[in-house]
Amino acid sequence: MKGSSLLSPLARRLEGKVALITGGARGIGECTAKLFAGHGAQIVIADTRDDLGISVCKEIAGHNVQQRRHLGNQDPRISSTNYENFKRIFDTDVYGAFLAAKHASRVMIPERKGSIVFTASNLSVISGDLSHSYVASKLAVVGLAKNLCAELGKFGIRVNCVSPYMVPTPLVMEAFGITDKNVAMEMGAAAANLKEPVLQAEDVAEAALYLGSDDSKYVSGLNLVVDGGFSTVNPALAIFTSKMVA
Repeated sequence: MKGSSLLSPLARRLEGKVALITGGARGIGECTAKLFAGHGAQIVIADTRDDLGISVCKEIAGHNVQQRRHLGNQDPRISSTNYENFKRIFDTDVYGAFLAAKHASRVMIPERKGSIVFTASNLSVISGDLSHSYVASKLAVVGLAKNLCAELGKFGIRVNCVSPYMVPTPLVMEAFGITDKNVAMEMGAAAANLKEPVLQAEDVAEAALYLGSDDSKYVSGLNLVVDGGFSTVNPALAIFTSKMVA
């Protein structure tokens, strides 16, 4: 990331563009902000973690800190899901995405160009015994992106999603009650379909860079799943097959 500012003009894929990054003070948002800045974009970070946000701003010469995402430890059972917690997550993940898109589009429509990239999760394409509010919110974000794609296409605005597998960011570690990053990485690697490479926040940022740059100028309505095939493979099939053979 440190060498990204040394990229040649031809390699700077966001030159002359402005990028508003919500949750940009840490994790995937921080990596995305640094990567986008290295590719020539003017960065606006929106995050409520003022100290972290200001630190990132100083590092990349960005500004404006005001919003973050937080999940927290949750009991996945629907009987234990209270309305306030469900609403809080939807307000942050879905309503926050809606507001960001609403105000971004007000600037983009007169220019007749722009790219909106939401961060969802690979849980938007699979289901499991997990937090109902979290999974439902990620599905809603993808649905919002697809509907906005239909509305904003006539103005030259593209809308897409990046849906990553488990990345050991502070947010994920807080959600699962993990304090050791190495433990989080081991958990993700153990369950991953694609072995050897371990998904990092930088990998998700690279996917967002593709969707935000002109390299994807005719890509819209896409939910780009970055999970090494995790959501494609059904491990239960191998178990079922082995039992049938036995």
